[in-house]
Amino acid sequence: MENGTIKSKKHFPSPNPHVRLTEIVYWSEGLKVKGMLAEPKKPGSYSGILYLRGGIQSIGMVRPARIAQFAAQGFVVFAPYYRGNRGGEGRDEFAGADRWDAVHAVDVLKKYSNGKVHLLAFSRGGIMALWTAILRPDVTSLVTWAGVTDTVLTYKERPDMRRMMKRLYGGTPNTALAAYEERNPLMRIDESNAPMLIIHGLKDENVYPAQAYLLEEALELNVQQYETWYFPEYTHFFPPAANHKTVKAICQWMRVKES
Repeated sequence: MENGTIKSKKHFPSPNPHVRLTEIVYWSEGLKVKGMLAEPKKPGSYSGILYLRGGIQSIGMVRPARIAQFAAQGFVVFAPYYRGNRGGEGRDEFAGADRWDAVHAVDVLKKYSNGKVHLLAFSRGGIMALWTAILRPDVTSLVTWAGVTDTVLTYKERPDMRRMMKRLYGGTPNTALAAYEERNPLMRIDESNAPMLIIHGLKDENVYPAQAYLLEEALELNVQQYETWYFPEYTHFFPPAANHKTVKAICQWMRVKES
């Protein structure tokens, strides 16, 4: 089946009366992958947000309330679960071949939106979004919030994730460096033309700010368009009021990038 085509869809209960949720099964590199679509119920022409989740498997799974929050701001939002999750085929590879699930999800989103697609990534989703921006020249903008940039750095920063990474990557950065480098989007970031917004809490110990600085450095080096919003007082997760304020500010930033 052709990548990005929809195999099936079903209604999903929504936490927001103004937002309609649908769980979608779509094709990605011969695999059936699942994701969730959030649409404003009010008729209109809406731009799309591809929401790229963090974590792996059940950790960091797409939350209906989270994507409904962005849909309520006047966007159609699609959030792939990535392969191997929630009954989807294949295996989640933490930014390996599963990057194609994000790349082909752009085509799913375009079926429901006005054709403009913004990438919004959280945590592990950061590396997925960077690859999507490299492989999809039709992306309008990219926002990476507490985003992973470099898997070698993640291996060093997160001892609790090393076992999982060794299993998926075939070793450590010392013994299987090629698998880590193959996942590193910074080597090809100059192929993206999307303006980027980097958001990071400077007290983040899940994804250290060094990951944001690396991306900023690479974009600076290539004279690419980017902006940074650093928050000295916040960790990986922003308090509810700050989160809400940031969501609104992100949506405003995206609208400006469309004009």
